Amino acid sequence: MLNANKTLFWLALALLSVSPTSAAFVGTNVPALPLSLSRIDSLPAKVRAGWIEYLSRSQMNSLADRKFFDDEARLNGITNTISPPAARGSGRIALNNPPAWYSSGEAQSIAQIIVSFQTPAGGWSKNLDMTQHRRAPGELFAHGNASNFATPSDLDKPADPNWNYVGTFDNGATVTQLRFLAKVIAASGLNEKAAYQKSFLRGLDYIFASQFPNGGWPQVWPLQGGYHDCITFNDGAMIGILDLLLDVSEAQEEFTFVTKTIRQKSSAALQRGVTCILVTQVITGNKRTAWCQQYDALTLQPASARNYEMPSLSSGESAGVMLFLMRISDSTTNITTAIRSAAAWFEASAIRDKAYRRTESNDGRHLVDAPGSGPLWARYYEISNNVSIFGDRDKTIHDTVEEISRERRDGYAWFTDAPQNALKKFDRWKK
Repeated sequence: MLNANKTLFWLALALLSVSPTSAAFVGTNVPALPLSLSRIDSLPAKVRAGWIEYLSRSQMNSLADRKFFDDEARLNGITNTISPPAARGSGRIALNNPPAWYSSGEAQSIAQIIVSFQTPAGGWSKNLDMTQHRRAPGELFAHGNASNFATPSDLDKPADPNWNYVGTFDNGATVTQLRFLAKVIAASGLNEKAAYQKSFLRGLDYIFASQFPNGGWPQVWPLQGGYHDCITFNDGAMIGILDLLLDVSEAQEEFTFVTKTIRQKSSAALQRGVTCILVTQVITGNKRTAWCQQYDALTLQPASARNYEMPSLSSGESAGVMLFLMRISDSTTNITTAIRSAAAWFEASAIRDKAYRRTESNDGRHLVDAPGSGPLWARYYEISNNVSIFGDRDKTIHDTVEEISRERRDGYAWFTDAPQNALKKFDRWKK
């Protein structure tokens, strides 16, 4: 487990410049460090080789992805790249239709589009509309995904706007495509399955290849640098992978076609991922608490992401972790303890009789008194004292949501009720 007492120096850097005049200003966010050879060289010799091999594998896949695209453009005489159609979230990929629908012409068409947008490394980008057309020569694998608010010093500014999130687990990418392909494979005739199965297995190999030696997964792979290289629970990235691997390893529903060898490989990756979850549960004052959105891949210390996403305990992501752990049928003592500790932290951190909503003042959303409402949880809690904290685009960190800009108050989910669902399932699980 991650002991908060060992992170004081790191957190001091993240919460520096404390204002002597305003209790609302907590500090300034600092950037996460990318995975690099120089950082790997500082590791103990017994683990260094595995990380060097991992970084080399990432670099080779990155070069291969770009070479494929450049060669394709040259062979087809293309000088101007094409941006693919965009769609928020899962790219209009339906996972809840009746099983028979996945044998329909519409489902087959989407599956063919999915296969066409798979990167040479085996993953997919995010926010792609998978209902429009198959990828054409010279069409980018990702449509940019750049922030409209990025500044030269922005923590989310990509090194190459045309090559951003090319292969990612963010916003359900890659996992959603694999789940859809599995449903189509299960519903298709023998003659239609081969191409989809090949794509599915390449996608699983992508997941295996991108897993860190310590069991975690980055947000983007091949590695892109910055916070994208961190172990990422944010937006369910790592938990989405583990949920998929659990289903594959147990040959659940549409995954019965997967071979025993692949199931065993999925099970091994799953176990390493669970170990990573247990190690990264934060301990404060000798008590296990919750999880952070991101962790440095090498040090396992809490890490920042975008300007307004600081190192902190994250309630929404922790709810997802807890729900996943409760899915494991043969829970060990360590897993059971992690679940019970997270539930206790949720109970202690709940905000009651409050609502986060627009008011009559018409100046955006505010946290207001609302007797009987809730419970709510802040998205972020400071690790050392469990105080709610909030970030802004200028990287400042505050202990009240009222202190941040209206654009961020209205444009980000600072409060959530997701832990309530986890606690309800916990009541059934513990019986």
